[in-house]
Amino acid sequence: MTALAWLIPAALILGALGLAGFLWALRTDQFEDLEGASWRALDDEPPAPPPR
Repeated sequence: MTALAWLIPAALILGALGLAGFLWALRTDQFEDLEGASWRALDDEPPAPPPR
């Protein structure tokens, strides 16, 4: 029974952290361009070298 006293709050805290991370991703437009990322993965051109 004491295991439930630790597991239930731990599950609630982890769920709240996951929800907070998801809401942060929504607010910072992480899901804005989903098709662009898929096309970049299929692109055959090598990435441009970084500027010096």
